[in-house]
Amino acid sequence: MMMDLRISLPALLLVLGLATVFAQSAAPASACETKNGTSCEECLKNVSCLWCITTKSCVTYPVKTILPPHALCPLNEARWGLCWMNFQTLIITLAVIGGIIIIAFLVCLFCCCKCENFGSSRFDSKMQRQSDKTKTKQEERRSEMKERHDEIRKKYGLGGQNPYSKFA
Repeated sequence: MMMDLRISLPALLLVLGLATVFAQSAAPASACETKNGTSCEECLKNVSCLWCITTKSCVTYPVKTILPPHALCPLNEARWGLCWMNFQTLIITLAVIGGIIIIAFLVCLFCCCKCENFGSSRFDSKMQRQSDKTKTKQEERRSEMKERHDEIRKKYGLGGQNPYSKFA
């Protein structure tokens, strides 16, 4: 159950994030172009807009190409979301954070599996020790019972050869 939750939670967050981006990008295309000649902060109030520093223009973010083409605006001059962070730095930062999250997830997954296997081997060795103890006690009881039976046979004179043993 926990593993299913760990796998489905990131998928759910990804779907919700994409739905949010697509819902916000449904703004009219002319909304960004009307903010040409204003400031970066004014342009980036709308999430679907991209500010280009070299041309000082506000353009609609090209959602279909994921990254804005160089002809529209170079990556190191493009601003989206924050005026003080260029798009290239934003991409690198998000890639590094994503990589760290993936590595942390894999390390946790490895540790959980290793600890689970360690616990099962510990459980197996405990069960083996209990089984050995039980066998030892059973052997002791069996030998005590045999001694008792031998004493009873001796007491009543049945300690010799069984007359029927030659037929077996």
